[in-house]
Amino acid sequence: MPDISKYDQILDALQTLLENENMQTITVSQIAQTAGIGKGSIYYYFSSKEAVLEALIERNYKKPLETAKDLAKRTDIPPFTRMAMIMQACRNSSAEYLREDSVPSFIGAQEQSYLHQKYLNYLICELKPELTAIIEQGIEIGEIHFEYPAALAEIVLIVLTVKLGNSLLPSTAANIEETMRALISLLEKGTENPQGSLNFLLSL
Repeated sequence: MPDISKYDQILDALQTLLENENMQTITVSQIAQTAGIGKGSIYYYFSSKEAVLEALIERNYKKPLETAKDLAKRTDIPPFTRMAMIMQACRNSSAEYLREDSVPSFIGAQEQSYLHQKYLNYLICELKPELTAIIEQGIEIGEIHFEYPAALAEIVLIVLTVKLGNSLLPSTAANIEETMRALISLLEKGTENPQGSLNFLLSL
């Protein structure tokens, strides 16, 4: 049975190394040395250095995503309300990523971009099935009319993670609100809901 404490030691070691070095220059040997374990132990838990990074990202943002998944299963709540919960999870996760102490200020722009790309990929992949299921449930009960639920979920998540994250494409508050209004308008028209019926999503 895998040693959970050793698994976390490896993740802690990479997080420590990232405070002073670029991911591209960090080696598996450095991670092992910092963790105080043998290099072979790294490969017992992870297939590569990149796999360690992905696990670190998953650990750092697991809580808000699990909350979103639990809420998304509440079929007693209307689909668009649960969609709003997913959107809020995106915002919370983005805020967590952008915390002052989340990514050290002295990490270069290129390194931050690399880490953020990994984070966005994880966030979208994890939330897409949940949002797709919500849209499909909405279709089943007749509240949503749309032929491509998975594609719609992906579009919504891409817009939200990029805009609400506000780091890959920095925008003013007014520009973010304008994009959200446009997204809501497209959702209303694309899902055949009355104009203004989804404006509650602007509370994000």
